[in-house]
This record gives sequence, structure tokens and C-alpha cells, in this order.
Amino acid sequence: MKKFQLPLLIGIALLVLAACGGQKNSAGRDTVDLAGSGATFPLPFYNMAFGKYGDSVGDKVSYGGIGSGGGVRNLKDGIVDFAASDAFLSDKEMSEMKPIVHIPTCMGAVVLAYNLPGVGQLNLSGDVIADIYAGKITSWDDSRLKALNRGVSLPRKKIVVVYRSDGSGTTFVFTDYLSKVSQSWKDTYGSGKTVDFPVGQAAKGNPGVAGIIGNTPYSLGYVGSEYAFAQKIPCANVRNLVGKFVTPSAASISAAAGDIPQDTRCSITNASSPEAYPISCFTWLIVYREQNYADRSPEQAMATVELLKYMLTDSVQAMTAKVHYAPLPEQAVKLSLQNLKSITYDGKPVLK
Repeated sequence: MKKFQLPLLIGIALLVLAACGGQKNSAGRDTVDLAGSGATFPLPFYNMAFGKYGDSVGDKVSYGGIGSGGGVRNLKDGIVDFAASDAFLSDKEMSEMKPIVHIPTCMGAVVLAYNLPGVGQLNLSGDVIADIYAGKITSWDDSRLKALNRGVSLPRKKIVVVYRSDGSGTTFVFTDYLSKVSQSWKDTYGSGKTVDFPVGQAAKGNPGVAGIIGNTPYSLGYVGSEYAFAQKIPCANVRNLVGKFVTPSAASISAAAGDIPQDTRCSITNASSPEAYPISCFTWLIVYREQNYADRSPEQAMATVELLKYMLTDSVQAMTAKVHYAPLPEQAVKLSLQNLKSITYDGKPVLK
């Protein structure tokens, strides 16, 4: 190479690097990369929404579905911009962290997916589900299951129970429901992101549970509705608080929404509406109220809040039905937009 070529090549390289850095987004702000982790329950919705956000705004959003518990740990360690969880943080968890803001993003359902050859429709009740997971009902032809499914030929086969192995908001929602409908379950196992299930086969994430059910005859497991629908795995009708067997759908999930507190932390399982599917839930993105932590920049704080605001828009909420979720009720959106105004950087509101 001739000596005069070297400075020229270096200059070209510097120009290329300069062109790649300092890019502006659609609002004129420097683009940033955001990272989040947590729940697998809303993963299909987040993959779609975050991708469209990146395309329209210019910021890149990376998300890892590692379970709600893992996402909260990552936020606590300061290595993500936001966590995602199907379980709102308890008062105890809140006391162990800096002030937190919960932003619900959609509604969904935990369904009882099953693989039962020859059975196209199955009815279940909360007390029966609890006793299956407690190991008290072990066969598909148990008399209590027959009573719920008159006219259905249930096989004399052992029920293969499947549950989550990882810290999971889906598990929290499911066991929160069981604790409301079964005093025995509440007293013995309780509710939480992790529970000591006495029987069954463990699987990681909603995809893992759905995969086992899809490939294992005579199995039953709780899973986010999207994963059962996507893999065309049948879901049971579950008897709700007024005694009606309800199929999970956008309409029956939406019917479960009741009064929502200012901080949006609420459980909507076993709702009183006659049309409500009883294992419905919100899912949240969780961020620190004060955004100046772990050397984060003002641009990262602004991008985080803008992403949260984007998730509440009509266009994004309209996407929910495409991947078998339900949009937020108007009250949840209104409260969340108010709560976004409390997010600060160095004590100053991020949103003007």
C-alpha cells in the first residue's frame, strides 16, 4: 500500500463512524438502545409492539423473555431499562427497591391447556383444578371430572400435570386464582411466582409448558392463552364466580376488569362479572420512578418513558387482538398516563 493512501483510508473510516453515531430519531433526539427482560406471557405482543416502535421512532428495543422473577431481579440489579411482569410487585418487594412505577400494557388469560385425544371440549372448576395440582385428583375419569363433563367420554388415564419451573408471573396469577377458590390450596401452598407443586412435570417458560402439552397425550397445564392458541392446543372452559363455564377470549378477558387503583396494582382473578373468564390478568412494564441510576443518560430516560407512552396508544392497544390478548380498559390507560408524569430524571419530570 502506498503511504499517501493510509491517511485517506483513515479519514474515510472516521467519516463512516461519524455517520453511524449520533443518529436522530423521529423526534429529533439521539437514538438509543433500550433493554428489558421478564415475563414470557406477553412475549408475542411485545415482540410485535417493540419492533413497530423501533421502526417508527428509531430506538432499538431488545427484550428477553426470562420469566417475571428474572426480569424484576435484572431491574433490581440495574442492568435493564424496564422489567416485565404478570405479577405486580408486593408491598414487601416494593420496600426492597427504589420507588417503582407499574404501567399495564394489555390484558390476558392463563388457560388450562390439555391434550386429551378424542375430547374436543372440557369443563373445569376452580376446586377441581386445585385438587388436580395438589395430587388429589389423578385420573381423567375421576368422578368429579365426570360430573363437570356429562356426556363426554373421559379416558381412564393418569393426568400428566405440567407447571412452570422458573419464577413466573403466570404462576402467580394461576396460584392467586387457586387461593381464591380453594381454602385448602391457600392454606397448603398459597400464591407466588414460585410454588412447591407436589405433583407434575416442570417446564421453563410458557413456551416450554405449551410444548410439553402439545406433545404429551393426557397432559394438562396452565399457560398464557397466546401459546395455547398459537399451537392450536385445546383450552378448558372454566367455571366462574357466578357458576358459568366460560371460554377464554378477548371479550371474556375484558369483562374481568373492575375498579383499578391509582398505582394499577390489582388482581382480577375470579372476577364477579357473569361474562368474565376467571383466570384473567393485567401484565405490566415496571420501571424506576427516578431514572438516573446505573449511569443511565437523560436520553435513555426519555426513550423509556416514550416507549411506555407508546404502549398505551390506541394503535398499539388495537394490536392486542392479533396475538390473542385484550386491550386495556380506558381507566387503566388514563391512570397510567397520569403515572408516567411522576417519572423523573434528577428529580425533574421526564415528560413535560
